[in-house]
Amino acid sequence: MIKIIGAGLAGSEAAYYLANKGHKVKLYEMRPKKMTPAHQTNLFAELVCSNSLRSNDPLNAVGLLKREMQYLNSLIMEAALSEEVPAGSSLAVDRIGFSQYITDKIKGHPNIEVIEEEVTDIDTDSYTIICSGPLTSDQLSTKIQTLFDAKQLHFFDAVAPIIDAATIDYDIAYFKSRYDKGESDYINCPMTKEEYDLFYEALTTAERATLKDFEVNVFEGCMPVEIMASRGKETLLFGPLKPVGLEHEGHKPYAVVQLRQDDAAKSLFNIVGFQTNLKWSEQKRVIQLIPGLKNASIVRYGVMHQNTYLESPDILNACYQSIKYPKLFVAGQISGVEGYVESAASGLSAAYHLDRLLNHLDIQAFPPITMMGAMSRYISTKNKSFNPINANLGILPELPKHKKIDRKRLYKERALEAMDTFLNLKQA
Repeated sequence: MIKIIGAGLAGSEAAYYLANKGHKVKLYEMRPKKMTPAHQTNLFAELVCSNSLRSNDPLNAVGLLKREMQYLNSLIMEAALSEEVPAGSSLAVDRIGFSQYITDKIKGHPNIEVIEEEVTDIDTDSYTIICSGPLTSDQLSTKIQTLFDAKQLHFFDAVAPIIDAATIDYDIAYFKSRYDKGESDYINCPMTKEEYDLFYEALTTAERATLKDFEVNVFEGCMPVEIMASRGKETLLFGPLKPVGLEHEGHKPYAVVQLRQDDAAKSLFNIVGFQTNLKWSEQKRVIQLIPGLKNASIVRYGVMHQNTYLESPDILNACYQSIKYPKLFVAGQISGVEGYVESAASGLSAAYHLDRLLNHLDIQAFPPITMMGAMSRYISTKNKSFNPINANLGILPELPKHKKIDRKRLYKERALEAMDTFLNLKQA
């Protein structure tokens, strides 16, 4: 019997993989009996921030990671493709449909027993994957810290507001994808310099919600828009408000706020790059200064919540296996990966290696020239400042110098060939 703690992206992926390999799995999830500050439902693999799984281009790091996961019959990828909504060259999903699809698959599997209770203790003599995520409960966090004699780190993650699409002014806003890549899937709210100046002033002077007990250490990948703006007046113009490639009717705006479809019915859109910790009344005031959103109805306000991760290089090897306790694995954001797809991939990786351990086969990390292997090498390699990491081409072993587009293509071809060879050899 295998115990998996947490039914998020990593836990769901791990449970389904192992169950399909014939193992009996007990999947523990404390929701809905005990909720977290960020979750809204009792569904598995809930997407608490954006509904985007980012780029679908295999020449992009996260796009390559998705292709590698499909070699292992990823449940997360299966659900995402089933519940996909238009998002240009990105892969975005109807968040409720996505989580419902995964929940149904997990609960309907004969080899998975779902147990709705909070786990507060860990038996190191039982085969276990800890996938409790960045919102691990206080009691379990304390147990993990004691178990590994580890320093536990905290950073803060922020969520973007969601807008009722029917309340957007389409006389001002227009549909377009950047550089016209794919369909015109994004709603764009253009700004003149004067409108941007007014918006910027309101954003940078707006009152923020109070965060208690913890020093605010913000992860760069989910930085609140107000903190980003405080770095300089032009910072947003090179970030989420970049107008390049969004010309409309022959006119190039000074800045553009984009909204991305959040549900299959096209009734909800989230504001891209607008994670925020402003007070709700301030959010409404600032958002309604955006052209096209003057009368916008905010369905869900942005919030900030505490996240947790471990100093994994001192704790895990490149198979997400505990160095100190061989029957214990750790996956998901708590292991030091950052992002939806990365979390799912780490759960898949941990499950793959645990399956081999249970079948008395050798355990060997995925090749470092694959994105899955490069990520696992990163979280298990000591460095001066360990921080959560997204999939990126920079963690892959270097290639000989090539033009940028050729280099990306060669990274992809090398990684997929290595993954295919690795898996085929292990099955032989």
